[in-house]
Amino acid sequence: MMRIISFLLVSQVLLVSAELMATDFPQADISNGVIRADFFLPDPDHGYYRGTRFDWSGVISSLKYKGHEYFGQWFEHYDPKIHDAIMGPVEEYRTNEAGLGYDEAKTGSTFIRIGVGVVRKPEEQTYQIFNTYDIVDPGRWSVRKGPDWIEFTHDLRDGSGYAYVYTKKVQLVENKPELVLEHTLRNTGRRLIETAQYNHNFFVIDHQPTGPDFVVKFPFEVRARQDLKGVARTSGAQLEYSRQMEKDESVFTELEGFGAGAQDYDFRIENQKVGAGVRIRGDRPVTKLNFWCMRTTLCPEPFIELKLGPGEASRWIIHYEFYTLPTPSAH
Repeated sequence: MMRIISFLLVSQVLLVSAELMATDFPQADISNGVIRADFFLPDPDHGYYRGTRFDWSGVISSLKYKGHEYFGQWFEHYDPKIHDAIMGPVEEYRTNEAGLGYDEAKTGSTFIRIGVGVVRKPEEQTYQIFNTYDIVDPGRWSVRKGPDWIEFTHDLRDGSGYAYVYTKKVQLVENKPELVLEHTLRNTGRRLIETAQYNHNFFVIDHQPTGPDFVVKFPFEVRARQDLKGVARTSGAQLEYSRQMEKDESVFTELEGFGAGAQDYDFRIENQKVGAGVRIRGDRPVTKLNFWCMRTTLCPEPFIELKLGPGEASRWIIHYEFYTLPTPSAH
């Protein structure tokens, strides 16, 4: 009976997802003959995602390799302005756990969400991460693409002295099951840009329910700071699941054990049942590592730090290597 309910829930999410894909959002796709990736494009009027939490560029609605799906809809309810109604390896920028310029902005004035735009600060005591703020100026987006790459550029300028040009290029490596996210953030304003950036990594490998078929691997002895609620456990350099997660159940924890070098920005997610895995590698040291999961997605969230004076630029890269592994039936 539980298998039937699980199948119906997954089928419902897939049906809703298929209906949304058919909606007239700006879209594009790229392929290198090994991987195909589909994108929703940034658009302040008609874009699939118009929330103010996550960077609008690089929203991957589907990525397929050897018949396996790695991204897609993991949430049940969709609205373009829901803060996390978004898919793929999506990213967020936070300054002091808020937006750029939020702390000094007065009620009614503006602050910046990098990769989103200039937004208005309402009357509130603290920044609300899950709120969608009113966008005053979405900046200027431009998109270029080739057969196996796509590049997004966001040019933003605020009257308070903040300004930047942000570029994200998504490249599929020739003849390899590898995707590369190449970022460049250039400070074109007169004020210091200091921010933390992280990737949420909303994986939905073959829409398999989060549970014992999954394992998350790290290059260090990993420890959870918060209670994993009997759902999961850390064991050596792995995070494993004790049972399958239920609908509407979620687990969050900060993870410890990583060092000061970029070599620890190296994680693997594998599903033994379907025989699909992905390796995520970054070229910057991890400054904080969160982990969040629910029944329909599991997400290592590595943070890096950025500090750019006027005229300075920063570049960083994340690699995604997709692979297969033997399944129990193969033995």
